[in-house]
Amino acid sequence: MTVAAFFDVDGTLYRDSLMVEHFKKLIKYEVLDPVIWHGNAKKKFEDWVKRHGDYEDYLLEIADIYLNSMKGIDRDYINFITDQVVKLKGERVYRYTRDRIKWHFENGHKVIFISGSPSFLVERMAFKYKVQYYIGTEYLVDEDNRFTGELIPMWDSESKNVAILDFVEKLDIDLDASFAYGDTTGDLDMLKMVGYPILINPIKKLVEEFQSDRVLKEKAQIIVERKDVIYKIPLDVEIL
Repeated sequence: MTVAAFFDVDGTLYRDSLMVEHFKKLIKYEVLDPVIWHGNAKKKFEDWVKRHGDYEDYLLEIADIYLNSMKGIDRDYINFITDQVVKLKGERVYRYTRDRIKWHFENGHKVIFISGSPSFLVERMAFKYKVQYYIGTEYLVDEDNRFTGELIPMWDSESKNVAILDFVEKLDIDLDASFAYGDTTGDLDMLKMVGYPILINPIKKLVEEFQSDRVLKEKAQIIVERKDVIYKIPLDVEIL
């Protein structure tokens, strides 16, 4: 059977949100009206930067504004901005996660990206890091190649669970021997399904989920990367 390594992208590999970077670039290149960002989106972003509110709630609210703003835009414009985001920001990743991708390749494992970011962004990041298997949130287009405002999400735990089971069947994956890397509760089921779950700079709620389960607590690791130091933290750490 095959050993796999499932990686979330935003906050796990990439040090921020690809979707937010894409949103900003759409405004910079005047594909979207700057008023959109300087209204609710900017306030949500600044609230998070100041550590007011919940990270997952912030991302979901930004995603909703982003989705509504994209409706009717030609996908060709989006693809151009996508290329700019990955070209300019694609190296802005955690060293630990980047090295783990390399380690998995060296050991013959299947590396798989599973992300809530738009699939067109996940695809470019997968290509950059030579990852063959990937899936992201699918933004649907109409017959004129314009975004409809509809999507097939991949940011929630249930959707990632379905995607993983599909990869398991397709690639004959041994989940007990496999690895998963994530940072939010959207990655919870993915992390619980494998033998080696690794929490990368996790949010508090994700750590608490693992601490409340004895089996999960024993097999999981927490990795925190700050500046040029990487910390491995035991699951019994006190959360403040």
